[in-house]
Amino acid sequence: MSRDAKLIALEQRPVGRLLAEYSLPAIIGMAAMSVYNIVDAIYIGQFCGAYAMAAMALVFPIMNLTIAFGTLIGLGSAATASIALGQQDFNRAFRVLGHCVMLGLIGGVIIGWLPLLWLEPILRLFGATDATLQPAADFTLVLMLGFPLSSSFMNLNHLMRASGYPAKAMVSLLISMVVNIAAAHLFIYELDWGMTGAGLATVAAQFVGILWVLHHFLQRGSVLHFCKGIYKLCGPITRRIMTVGLPPCLLNVAGCLVVVVFNQMLLSYEGEMGVGAFGIINRVVFLFVMIVLGITQGMQPIAGYNLGLGNYRRVKRVLYCAMAAGTAVTLGGWLILQLCPHAVVSIFARETDADSARLIALATEGVRLLTIAFPLVGSQIVIGNFFQAIGRPAMSIFLNLSRQFLLLIPCLILLPPVLGSSGIWLAQGVADTLSAALGFAVLYLFLTRVFRKHNHFTTEND
Repeated sequence: MSRDAKLIALEQRPVGRLLAEYSLPAIIGMAAMSVYNIVDAIYIGQFCGAYAMAAMALVFPIMNLTIAFGTLIGLGSAATASIALGQQDFNRAFRVLGHCVMLGLIGGVIIGWLPLLWLEPILRLFGATDATLQPAADFTLVLMLGFPLSSSFMNLNHLMRASGYPAKAMVSLLISMVVNIAAAHLFIYELDWGMTGAGLATVAAQFVGILWVLHHFLQRGSVLHFCKGIYKLCGPITRRIMTVGLPPCLLNVAGCLVVVVFNQMLLSYEGEMGVGAFGIINRVVFLFVMIVLGITQGMQPIAGYNLGLGNYRRVKRVLYCAMAAGTAVTLGGWLILQLCPHAVVSIFARETDADSARLIALATEGVRLLTIAFPLVGSQIVIGNFFQAIGRPAMSIFLNLSRQFLLLIPCLILLPPVLGSSGIWLAQGVADTLSAALGFAVLYLFLTRVFRKHNHFTTEND
């Protein structure tokens, strides 16, 4: 499909079919990202033991922080470029590509390498004990050294998808997933490199992935491609990228803080095995959340491009389709985790000793309680990311922070003293229920007062 045909499709093709076309590659790609964490955790749990699994849980907040930076630049660039393409402002869209490259490299070095000077204090803050500090440090060191590479890979992959190449973006993530699985088997199982091997497997996968992405942007036939004169940073474009990318970034930062609080609470009530159990649950739940985020990434270029054209009827329709799809995903995840939790969590460890058996038992009980309101999460995530896609960052920030931070942390503080360790797990369900109600209320007010006020539903091209 030609460059113009790709852009015309965003304007004219049926919204449901278009969302499926854009979301399916994004879903597969986001699921592939989640598989990185799951595969590493399975190999660590099976071959390195329960305390190494707990160490992986401690590293999860650091991974959230690296993802946060990737969403700040990558999704901010993607949304900004989509709107520019919808407005036929190709010069601005190309400059967004240049900013994406430069901001990713500069920020990747600063955010990835500078914290290594204080690695042990950071891990202690996140809940590392004498038993888990060294394996956590081994993994984190490799991960952060490779962060400029992995950041550039994810940023450009977001921009590839947003500029009309969802299938290529999917393939890049699938390639890196396959490399990750093969490298994890080699480094962890065959060479017995433990947590260092897990980190090397992740970095190796992203190195191969970025080769594919760079090849795309070097092709002059691509809608956006590398060319001279686009790499000089300017304030307005940089501010726009960061403003639009701030909501998903803050969501991941809030997720990092929440995991730290979870880890500290579980360490007090259940010890290292409680932390490890949460690490297992987090990776399982993260898979379904990433699928929903894949749906929102498929929604983003459709909503952004049609917003640029002023075709608000299609913007509304793609929102409703995405909400239905997101709810279906989290409902399916809820059924799986409620009906067969032990079968799911037991793949992460072998019950060969008392610590591993307790790890699995805690994870089995915890996953049922933590996901009690999980069906509501899908639509809540879509609503929050919808406001980001249409350039309403303040609303998106508010809704995204409500679930992960404003509501959940108070629940984590208030419920455990009353309910014990069960209150830690139930806090997530209470926060999910309240934040979903808030999201529906804000969306209703926005659609009835803002869109209708400006008569934005006049276009019948569904």
